Amino acid sequence: MPVIECDVDAAREKLVEAGVKMSAGNSDHEEWRAAHGDANAVAYEGKVVVQGANPQDIEAILREEGGHAYLYFDGASRGNPGPASVGWVVVTSDGIVAEGSETIGRATNNQAEYEALIAVLEAARDYGFDTVEVKGDSELIVKQVTGAWNTNDPELRERRVTVRELLTAFDDWELSHVPREINERADKLANEALDDA
Repeated sequence: MPVIECDVDAAREKLVEAGVKMSAGNSDHEEWRAAHGDANAVAYEGKVVVQGANPQDIEAILREEGGHAYLYFDGASRGNPGPASVGWVVVTSDGIVAEGSETIGRATNNQAEYEALIAVLEAARDYGFDTVEVKGDSELIVKQVTGAWNTNDPELRERRVTVRELLTAFDDWELSHVPREINERADKLANEALDDA
């Protein structure tokens, strides 16, 4: 649940300009409420609390544009192919900005890894980050996207094209392979999504 410390009057103006549905607060402590996409926000003195399935729907509007983020992604498949899921995390020097996980139906592990990478790149783009360092524990995905390895599987090739298109949204990007321990949070989110399915 992101908490954005800000001038709540200025935040309200930004949201109104973006066409966000606004309403009065429900108590003496609430300045206003907002609903947009899959996110809701409540303003208190000096801060806005964002909730919902996709808090980035509102947070991306309020956050200052630009900046650098670290992106972590992981896909999971039980059966390969089998029930599959994705997990991802967006981190800045201030801590975790956003994270997400969901089941994606039946897929191979490599397909799930690509879907997780696509999801985290879309989130970072929506937040308006300028530069990103992307980290995942799938050497295959990293090598295919960076061009070190060929992508022979047509389904993976299609996802690789999508990833490369998403990467053009950033002024600069870096994609690297990291050990699973470094990618622990994204891995945990992907596995929890399957456990909860």
